[in-house]
Amino acid sequence: MKKRCFGIKELYVHYHDEEWGVPVYDDRTLFEMLVLEGAQAGLSWETILNKRVGYRHAFYNFDVEKVAAMSDDDREALRHDSNIVRSRLKINSACSNAHIFIKIQKEFGSFNTYLWNFVSNKPIVNQWLDITFIPVITQESDALSADLKKRGMKFVGSTIMYAYMQSVGLVNDHVIDCWKNCHEK
Repeated sequence: MKKRCFGIKELYVHYHDEEWGVPVYDDRTLFEMLVLEGAQAGLSWETILNKRVGYRHAFYNFDVEKVAAMSDDDREALRHDSNIVRSRLKINSACSNAHIFIKIQKEFGSFNTYLWNFVSNKPIVNQWLDITFIPVITQESDALSADLKKRGMKFVGSTIMYAYMQSVGLVNDHVIDCWKNCHEK
């Protein structure tokens, strides 16, 4: 049996093995994970993973232009969709963050270019003995959070941004004896 950093449930196993710590350069996926990580605030990641398909449907497969164009009625309708977290603040932030995401794309050519600058365009690979040693914030997540907040984004605190950085591979926090860490050497 493979040793993993976390997760024994199939949902977590897939996420751990196929996504967590894997570099992402596609703006659509970067936007998806930004929305999902923000939605996770105060909830378990398992809850969000269970609702991921619902989020893809509700937010036009994370087409940032379509999400930015959602009307007040569209957003209000999502408050009745049990397939996503029905928080008005989180739904509204996904839409307002989409506008800012687009501005960043225009400024930097892509959100990908903007984001990877926070790690000097190279994933940070850590060597943790145990998952309990993995930090919840870093200087890089602080900087990313501060910049996104300055631009007006919501649900982008440093803890959320560190989880985001892990989810899109800016940071690889697989523990030393995890099969992913051993496999990727």
